[in-house]
Amino acid sequence: MATPRVLAIVLAGGEGKRLMPLTEERAKPAVPFGGLYRLVDFALSNLVNSGYLQIVVLTQYKSHSLDRHVARTWRMSSLLGNYVAPVPAQQRVGKHWYLGSADAIYQCLNIIEDERPDIVVTVGADHVYRMDFSQMVDAHMASGAEFTVSAIRQPIGLAGEFGVIETQADDPTRIAAFREKPKDPVGLADSPGEVLASMGNYVANADALVEAVTQDAQNPTSKHDMGGDIVPWFVARNTAGVYDFIRNDVAGSTDRDRDYWRDVGTIDAYYDAHLDLISVSPVFNLYNTKWPLFTGNSGLPPAKFVHAGPGRLGHAADSLVSPGVIVSGATVSGSVLSPGVYLHSWASVSDSVVLDNAVVGRHAQVHRAILDKNVVVQERARVGIDPEHDRARGFTVSEGGVTVVPKGTVVTA
Repeated sequence: MATPRVLAIVLAGGEGKRLMPLTEERAKPAVPFGGLYRLVDFALSNLVNSGYLQIVVLTQYKSHSLDRHVARTWRMSSLLGNYVAPVPAQQRVGKHWYLGSADAIYQCLNIIEDERPDIVVTVGADHVYRMDFSQMVDAHMASGAEFTVSAIRQPIGLAGEFGVIETQADDPTRIAAFREKPKDPVGLADSPGEVLASMGNYVANADALVEAVTQDAQNPTSKHDMGGDIVPWFVARNTAGVYDFIRNDVAGSTDRDRDYWRDVGTIDAYYDAHLDLISVSPVFNLYNTKWPLFTGNSGLPPAKFVHAGPGRLGHAADSLVSPGVIVSGATVSGSVLSPGVYLHSWASVSDSVVLDNAVVGRHAQVHRAILDKNVVVQERARVGIDPEHDRARGFTVSEGGVTVVPKGTVVTA
């Protein structure tokens, strides 16, 4: 079988309202994650590791930091025609922004026409996972489907949170129905307690995708969504396939993180995904060098831990500490510290996510909190200790009790 020509499209225009205030000044895919990374780095790393080196990133909402990150970080050798290119909404077909994920592709059909790919791989930009898309492409081509959806097995009780795929009785690789957040889900034949939930990643024959989004653009009742409108369009043609994520075998993965996938669309999900990184045997392993996660090199110096005197020991346990961090006589536990964070003497940071260049003053306490970039917690101030006090100060407190301090805020005692 001839190697197909593949174009990858990353849908990175999401507004991310449920992640406010982290998305107050940036697009959701640009939200920092795991100390060094941005959320978009996971999708891009998966595509590059899969061997797909012609990638466009469709951006829209508050995209400056995202465009800057992609342009500075994701540079390919142009000698072989490889690139990662941010493409902002251009209003090429009308005076409106993207109306949905399908409309985003429709408005950028010129890119597909220019590249003339055989296969288009379309992925979201705000999930944390590892995936070898070349295996999905191979399965798609072997199946004869025009459009294939990647799906992950989820407990049937969570079906109401996802777009759920029901397969044909005689062929578990073909989609019989796509149901958005069903109240009466049907379990899998081989696992009645589970359903197949769409991961928001798609592989399509290029000509079929062009036809689908073009017809969708002419439909005044459509929401112009890949999951809600394009998938059912292919289902109706009996040409929609499903790729079970459990089949994907990523180099270096373990049984613990083999089929890990997390939608970090809410504050609690974002926070919990960070906790998945810091255990002795992490649920999601950042240290898999056989399937590396790429991001920019900040040029910062190594992290530093200083002061080892009585009652003032700068140390961190069960935590991730990024370059440029200074833990100066402070105590850190169960936390993720991003580049440039400075913790002063007798400060305490526990079960928290601290983003770039935040400062925590002497004797300050931070617990079960997310501090956005450039936050300053002044001497003896407290964050996350008393959620009601945090709400009174205007901070967001999630349903799970995680306090979020917006970018650049000065927290007083």
